[in-house]
Amino acid sequence: MGYVSAVPVPQPRARAATAPDATGSRRSLAAGLLLGAAGATVVLLASGQTWAEGKAAVGGGSLPLTADGQDVTGLPAALAIVGLAALVAVFAVRSAGRLLVAGLLALSGLGAGLSAYLGASDSAALDEKAAQTTGDTSATIDALTHTAWPYVTAVGGLLILIAGLLALRYGKLWPTMSGRYERDGTPRPRKAPRTAPDPDRPEDLWKALDRGEDPTH
Repeated sequence: MGYVSAVPVPQPRARAATAPDATGSRRSLAAGLLLGAAGATVVLLASGQTWAEGKAAVGGGSLPLTADGQDVTGLPAALAIVGLAALVAVFAVRSAGRLLVAGLLALSGLGAGLSAYLGASDSAALDEKAAQTTGDTSATIDALTHTAWPYVTAVGGLLILIAGLLALRYGKLWPTMSGRYERDGTPRPRKAPRTAPDPDRPEDLWKALDRGEDPTH
């Protein structure tokens, strides 16, 4: 008569199903880190470049003026820093907290991109410089032109946004900072002091000899 074996049979399908998940987790993690860090770097660098150029009329002549991204709007750079902090914080929180931080990362990228795009056609910063230079509060800038740097900044914000969307979609599969080395404040148990072997107990003498100790001490 046959019998049923209690040894579990490996399930190749279940094992194969977990492999794509692990691969997708690693790829999304690498993409999220790369896009988030690259996007923040692009925003910070591009927002310090010249965004607008023009000329202000001074004493019958004209004075060339320029405005960089920080003069036009400081929002993209500030949101890039928030995005970097959120990108790091994604790995320090779990569950609902991770979703909230991932949402903050996405919103930071969206805000940085939109503010940079809107600043690409802004003339208020140069008008203010023209008023300060000429001493005429009603002075405005002439021959206004814009560079491509605001759009480069907007692309950086888009990269941060994509990193945030990846964190929202795959963040639950990403690893969390290990707490292996964190102390919980509880006292460590002390080892019991080793007592000298009792000469009247032969088993104590044999144990001392096994440990390489002198049973006479």
